[in-house]
Amino acid sequence: MFKKILVPTDGSPVSEKSARAAIDFAAATGASVVALSVAQLYPYMLMPEAGAMVDLSAYEEAQDQTAKKHVDTVKKMAADAKVACETIATRGVHPYEEILATASDKHCDVIWIASHGRRGLDKLLLGSETQRVLAHTTIPIIVYR
Repeated sequence: MFKKILVPTDGSPVSEKSARAAIDFAAATGASVVALSVAQLYPYMLMPEAGAMVDLSAYEEAQDQTAKKHVDTVKKMAADAKVACETIATRGVHPYEEILATASDKHCDVIWIASHGRRGLDKLLLGSETQRVLAHTTIPIIVYR
């Protein structure tokens, strides 16, 4: 069955619930977990030629700390369940790309990912990282809702 489970987290309640389920599954099957959180880079391109010289270091540091906090939460859940857990907090523009890259780099057997269940205009405007992972992955995926 699955021996290494990638568990992406954004720190939301839905994501934490999904992580807990993944850890319970890992404990029951003897699998390990790789917890991933992506600190999103500033989403707008700054144009120096237009005079937009902004120091984003404080923004990036806050994003990095938040991502680390998210994976630390999963690591604690895993430790409590006696499940081996590796944590990765990284940066990226598109979280789904980091999820796919990490799954490949860490030789994960499955991606266990939460779905926020957005519909209608919310889904159109906010997009869905889960949907993007589903569209681009070549390994099994479990969508937890």
